[in-house]
Amino acid sequence: MVWPKSIEHYCNALGFAVTFQYGNPIFYTCLCRDEVALHLLSAQQTKRLPGNCAVCVFVKDVDSLHAELTARGAKVVKPPQNYDYGMRDFDVIDPDGNQLTFGMESRPAG
Repeated sequence: MVWPKSIEHYCNALGFAVTFQYGNPIFYTCLCRDEVALHLLSAQQTKRLPGNCAVCVFVKDVDSLHAELTARGAKVVKPPQNYDYGMRDFDVIDPDGNQLTFGMESRPAG
C-alpha cells in the first residue's frame, strides 16, 4: 500500500490531487498538480529504498510556489536562491526523505 501519510503530504502540503490508484490493497498512486504528474509506488513493491529519490520540477513562479507550500506546511529545507547554473530553486523533503526541487530559470545558463 502507498503510505496514506505520503499521499496526505503530497495533497495537503504540496497541493497535488490523486488522479489514479491501483492495487488491492493500493500500492500505486498518481498525483497531479498543474502540468506535473507524480507516480508513487509503495516501497514493498520495488527494490528501491525509500528516501533515496530526488525530483526536479520546473515552475513558472518559484517564489509564489515557495510561499504557498510554506503556508501549507511543507518541509522546506532550502529557500529559493539564484544559482550560477542559471536557476532559482528551493528544496522540500517528503515524509519518506525524498527531495523535491522546484525551480525556474533565473537567467540563461552559460
